[in-house]
Amino acid sequence: MKINSEDFRVREGDTVSLDKRPAKIDPVYKSKDQYDKILKDHVERLNEQQELLYASNSHSILLIFQAMDAAGKDGAIKHVMSGVNPQGCQVFSFKHPSQIELQHDFLWRTTRDLPERGKIGIFNRSYYEEVLIVRVHPELLRGEGLADVPHEDGQIWHDRYRSIVHLENHLQLNGTRILKFFLHLSKEEQRKRFLARIDKPEKNWKFSLADITERKFWDDYMRAYEECLAATSSEASPWYVVPADDKKNARLIVSQILLDTLQGLEMSYPKTTEARRRELLEIRKQLSE
Repeated sequence: MKINSEDFRVREGDTVSLDKRPAKIDPVYKSKDQYDKILKDHVERLNEQQELLYASNSHSILLIFQAMDAAGKDGAIKHVMSGVNPQGCQVFSFKHPSQIELQHDFLWRTTRDLPERGKIGIFNRSYYEEVLIVRVHPELLRGEGLADVPHEDGQIWHDRYRSIVHLENHLQLNGTRILKFFLHLSKEEQRKRFLARIDKPEKNWKFSLADITERKFWDDYMRAYEECLAATSSEASPWYVVPADDKKNARLIVSQILLDTLQGLEMSYPKTTEARRRELLEIRKQLSE
């Protein structure tokens, strides 16, 4: 099976119904060995593209990962980016905002960590939490220091969608390509993974009572994700709904989408000018003496 990035893309203006999008599809690989081979190929090609990205110094890449608990965000980042030069890639995980961060607008804390040109930035959760968890738990708005906490008319979410889209358009115009991945996990698969975290001592640290508490709000989260994906997926900064019940398959899909995006930039190494060539020849002459 060949991976077609467009199969997972949320097109601008689309209505999103997650119950109509599969959390599991036929695997790209036929065996563990084939999976390892495909991933290795993707990782090697990503490393080549990352070197080009750094050398050309004209674009940056921002990857955003959002998902329910246990969907495999950490594993996807770890495996897909395993061959990329650490100097050219940074990962940021955003938890509950600090008191200092709450004194600023909701985009401030993530904007500080945007990738510079030539680099790849990864947000493990992001400013989208402000229209997801905060929407499911609107009482959190009271802690954000807003001058006028809005009523239950939903306007604040549309205002925040607009702010996000404007930010992403601004970044796009200034050379940042944004890829947003929603790892689409089924509720049943989450249950199995939670049980595994309990049954395997080496995974106990990943599990907390808060995970079960949030699971009770599953339907609310799905509605929040559906509206968010539909409102903020654009031609320039698309969302991809990646089936995540099969972790290996999800990693291959994510890496292929990233590869397609990097290759689409049609980057090349900087050309050596005549003046630079003469300078290099002079240096070579000195080193040969």
